[in-house]
Amino acid sequence: MNPTADIRHVLVAHDFSETSDAALDYGLGLAQKLGARVTVVHAYEIPSHGAPEVLVLSTDWTEQFEAVARQELDKVIASVRKRGLDATPALRKGVAWREIDAAAAETKADLIVIGSEGRTGVGRALLGSVAEKVVRTAPCPVLVVRRGAP
Repeated sequence: MNPTADIRHVLVAHDFSETSDAALDYGLGLAQKLGARVTVVHAYEIPSHGAPEVLVLSTDWTEQFEAVARQELDKVIASVRKRGLDATPALRKGVAWREIDAAAAETKADLIVIGSEGRTGVGRALLGSVAEKVVRTAPCPVLVVRRGAP
């Protein structure tokens, strides 16, 4: 039995970091070898800090936040296409790990590829790990690419 034979759709989570670029490279290479299609998903969350009046955000501000996220995702997809490959963009609003899981379920992804900064100790405890949460909750297998991995 060859488990990679069942991988027809790879979902790559991308947060516009160098680690995500490494995960994208890995996911694209794997997808190319397997003849799988690729979706690149970016999830953004509108920050809410402080007093309740800050929670009421202007439509212009939230639209600008989305526009910047879309522009950055479009740059990632353009870089993929410059390499002669193809990928479908998916921009989602919400908590990153939940949106990655939802995108994987909705697109029927067979594998999620995600980067990890490899934080440990206090940094991990305070910030959490999107990759760790995805590994625990994803509807399909997850491949984690660590920062600095070859």
